[in-house]
Amino acid sequence: MAESMKGLKRTCRCAELDEHNIGETVTVMGWVQKTRNTGGLIFADLRDRSGLLQINFQEERLGAAQFDKAYKLRSEHVIAVVGEVAAREGGVNKNLKTGAIEIMATELRVLSESETPPFPIESDSKTKEELRLKYRFLDLRRPDLQQNLMMRSQITTLIRQFLADEGFLEIETPMLTKSTPEGARDYLVPSRVHPGNFYALPQSPQLFKQLLMCSGYDRYFQIARCFRDEDLRADRQPEFTQVDMELSFVDEEDVMDVNERLLQKIFREILEVEISLPIRRMTWQEAMDRFGSDKPDLRFGMELKDVSDVVQGCGFGVFTGALENGGSVRGINAKGQGAMPRKKIDALVKYAKDFGAKGLAYLSIQEDGTYKSSFAKFMTEEELQALVAAMDGEAGDLLLFAADQNKIVWDVLGNLRLEIARNLELLDKNDYQFVWVTEFPEFEYSEEQGRYVAMHHPFTMPMEEDIPLLKDHPEQVRARAYDIVLNGTELGGGSVRIHQDDVQETMFEALGFTKEQAGEQFGFLLEAFRYGVPPHAGLAYGLDRLVMLMAKEDSIRDVIAFPKVKDASCLMTEAPNVVDGKQLDELCLEIREAEIADGGKAEV
Repeated sequence: MAESMKGLKRTCRCAELDEHNIGETVTVMGWVQKTRNTGGLIFADLRDRSGLLQINFQEERLGAAQFDKAYKLRSEHVIAVVGEVAAREGGVNKNLKTGAIEIMATELRVLSESETPPFPIESDSKTKEELRLKYRFLDLRRPDLQQNLMMRSQITTLIRQFLADEGFLEIETPMLTKSTPEGARDYLVPSRVHPGNFYALPQSPQLFKQLLMCSGYDRYFQIARCFRDEDLRADRQPEFTQVDMELSFVDEEDVMDVNERLLQKIFREILEVEISLPIRRMTWQEAMDRFGSDKPDLRFGMELKDVSDVVQGCGFGVFTGALENGGSVRGINAKGQGAMPRKKIDALVKYAKDFGAKGLAYLSIQEDGTYKSSFAKFMTEEELQALVAAMDGEAGDLLLFAADQNKIVWDVLGNLRLEIARNLELLDKNDYQFVWVTEFPEFEYSEEQGRYVAMHHPFTMPMEEDIPLLKDHPEQVRARAYDIVLNGTELGGGSVRIHQDDVQETMFEALGFTKEQAGEQFGFLLEAFRYGVPPHAGLAYGLDRLVMLMAKEDSIRDVIAFPKVKDASCLMTEAPNVVDGKQLDELCLEIREAEIADGGKAEV
């Protein structure tokens, strides 16, 4: 039966005690991790968010009734213990922060009893994630998850203090906004007061933070909740947190400078890792050509090499055919992997096909200098030697080639180098390699929409020298956009914004917007721009991704208190779920049946 705390006050957390507290009488409270009965003695490991502390229960100190309570303790019971801090009997446990001490209990109260948990509460849990997420309130008791969330809190506190010291103002922007056509799919919220009309949850505070610059607030930031109705993956959730900022009277150099110093401070104070400044920079074109990705992982080599000129006119039709169709031939050199078994090479070929490759050409250089290859018979010895030389190939190397349109070749080889690095365990989580990727294309062509769309958003300033290309050659226009990348993960992105009317108008034309359409979607921002808008620029980080990498986790679910699963549902609360018919009536909504893929019907 649960007891009261009356008369007791916790004096400290479990792991806040050490040898300096020996002889003191303390009151600690928490959850029982486990108990050990050695006959006349009962030991319990008491756990709270700070760590573990051993409690020593002896009948002569507690009395028979309380010692009987200690005997009945089970895992996850919540207890309060009064006792004296003493040197641990039987030696020091070097694996525990409190391993040199224990509490000699003089009073025990069982504040709450627990049923047997559906899985052990322990770090590095081997329990299936689905079960842990169903009981997330228990999963969050695990010490490793608690450390992650405490780190997240520390990082957020540091960010707020740093930006405040830099003259930023923290200002909240609306959660119920207007849906806009660019970007990811919106989450929509029906309005009861305006039947048939909908709010959108913000994908980012982009338009509002630009309005704040128009309003003269100069430097803004927000730890902002954002929502995107898109497919999930390890570093993506339907709701996430951005460290959002915007600055007036600046260019990209100012934005990069303040954020480099912010990152340096975070890594120094949280991880005691020193980030050397300035952070290296790389244009989008260089990143794609060298790494096949606009978020390059620089912890290892295996860079792409363009061998189009070398294989021009060779006898291998796959190579020459790609070149004749305006594509390229590129390769990567997996150093020292020339002896890779054919079964593993076939697995790499299959992996490459997942990213659009029709196949994957390979050439293995044997220790005696001979070749094993999928295409050598189509090329002369001289052509093969030239190709190997262009790839810096040596005995024992494995050369892999893709031939197609540039976009496919980059995607295939960029992902292939990462897969090989994972297989060879080259991805050191203690090695933090930052890079700024700059000069992104302003536009990308959408086959689905049959027009150019903004790679970032419609308010990104083009490079000054590319503005004349907006009307007739949008595919050649580079943006004054920049992403901060860490170990192959995009932490955040930003850009210099358009503040000139004529450039913004030309930008909308390039995107296929009429003046009426632009006014309908973004009228309030364009109206604000008529009353004096300063040059401004900004950036937003994915806080979840930053914490994930600093905590050395593989998924942002491990640094978010209550995450969703792949289908954007919550296993614990069973959201989303049906609502009462009265609520639908108030919103002037009704549920209709829709055909689904297997021929059945679903309510929508």
